[in-house]
Amino acid sequence: MTEDIKNQTSIQRKLWEEQDLNYKEFQAPLIPNIDKDQIIGVRTPKLRSMAKEIFRGEEREREEFLNALPHRYLEENLLHFFIIAQIKEYEDCVKEVNRFLPYVDNWAVCDQSSPKCFKKNHDKLIVDSKQWVQASHIYTKRFGIRMLMNEFLDADFKPEYLELVASLESDEYYLDMMIAWYFATALAKQYDAAIPYLEDHRLSPSIHKKTIQKAVDSFRILEERKQYLKSLRVK
Repeated sequence: MTEDIKNQTSIQRKLWEEQDLNYKEFQAPLIPNIDKDQIIGVRTPKLRSMAKEIFRGEEREREEFLNALPHRYLEENLLHFFIIAQIKEYEDCVKEVNRFLPYVDNWAVCDQSSPKCFKKNHDKLIVDSKQWVQASHIYTKRFGIRMLMNEFLDADFKPEYLELVASLESDEYYLDMMIAWYFATALAKQYDAAIPYLEDHRLSPSIHKKTIQKAVDSFRILEERKQYLKSLRVK
């Protein structure tokens, strides 16, 4: 433990008690845009378990933690999002999501949380997802695209959602990767609607390339379609 216990909150102490140094060393290179000292090294299943305990526990402790923004450690941010994800009322959940998103500064926090109440509130979620996609903050955009990918590529899909994502102008690696992930997933689930974006080169060259690579690596796409996708590669 590298920090004076007297200066720690009760939740920080619990996180340090679960530190796994080997996991910290594994995790740090995967999130290069945050300082290694911000990573304690707590495995995700333990964080999810802690989040459930905090959510079901004393309201005062939970509210103090959720209000203590910005957090210092990666694990505090993960824990924060895992707690929010358990809020059952959609409006309450989105309020907390919107309050927290501006503090998200890496893909790991952005991508790990999917609030349970979202699945039953697609009519409201699509409105919020469009707003997130059009935000100026990179990880709010990324979160919005992930919601479109997770929740709106099946029964509630509309072709206009593809256009919304394709129209984003980006030179940010972590946003480009999310756009490519979205279109690769769209090729698996809504192939006929998604393929023109590659055939007509409507994505930037880097996103086009990443999309095809992700699609070719996917087990959800037929081999014959993978071969066709390979033919659409750009140099």
